[in-house]
Amino acid sequence: MAPAWVFTWHSEARSLSHLIPMKISVYLVLAAFGLLASPLRADDAPAPKPSADEAPASAANDLKALVERQRGLLTAAGSKASQSELEDLHMQFQELCNDYERFLDKYPNLAAGYVSYALFLSKPVIDERKRAAVLLLKANQLNSDLPVVKNQLGNYLAEQGKPIEALNYYLSAVKLAPKEPLYHYQIGALLTEARDDFLKAGEWTRATLDKSMQDAFEQAMTLSPGNIQYAYRYCESFYDLEIPDWEAALINWRLLEGKVSAALEKQTICLHEANVLIKQGKMTEARGLLARVDKETLQTQKQKLVAELEAAAKK
Repeated sequence: MAPAWVFTWHSEARSLSHLIPMKISVYLVLAAFGLLASPLRADDAPAPKPSADEAPASAANDLKALVERQRGLLTAAGSKASQSELEDLHMQFQELCNDYERFLDKYPNLAAGYVSYALFLSKPVIDERKRAAVLLLKANQLNSDLPVVKNQLGNYLAEQGKPIEALNYYLSAVKLAPKEPLYHYQIGALLTEARDDFLKAGEWTRATLDKSMQDAFEQAMTLSPGNIQYAYRYCESFYDLEIPDWEAALINWRLLEGKVSAALEKQTICLHEANVLIKQGKMTEARGLLARVDKETLQTQKQKLVAELEAAAKK
């Protein structure tokens, strides 16, 4: 079963709109919150450093040099405008892969080497995720206490349509690094997107699933209070509940509105607030909020909510 979602294995921002009844454009929301420029990344945490008893000091220096070359190549690839331009870097990418292979031959018991190489292979420009997963499994055998490895294996299994197995790895990542918000976020995303799979497994009720999902998003937000994307996704999570607490949703959208300054961001959140107010039957308040939305890019979404107000008034 091919999953219908994209996890951050691809280092892409998750769609923020498909769960919202009024369907605010994903590109609009991503642009509003600056997420196109700085998406969530599953590999922001640095690869683990080799310990002194695993390899000589020279191994750390050799691996550092490989990682620096990797960063330089990926930066260069990001500046290319077309596939043909990327072809110019093909030889350098291949040489780096060859050097990683030689490094692993030299230090076959160094988990950090497998992790760094796997993260490189998982990049979209390389797109060797299956090969990367094999390296991650080897790293996990060598050192079972690396949260980045658990997280990446969870991503791979989620992409393969195995969410229950993926959850076990995500939970292990959280256990090893409980203060890393991304790992909590991953759990929330997985429980949302693969809800039917978990319910069919028979070990979850909708109530426990909803609570675990929302708790995960809330924990991510709490651990990274300055991250607007985590806060936004937590606010969105109220739409995902079987029995939404609309009053709590409204409170959190209003809190988020107070944390942003750009007009487009504020007006995007106003649409959410109005949407929640309509669901609560507070039509006058909703109409007042919609009157504040004047950005051209938000007019389609605004008019959908205006139509809802008009339809409710005729009942």
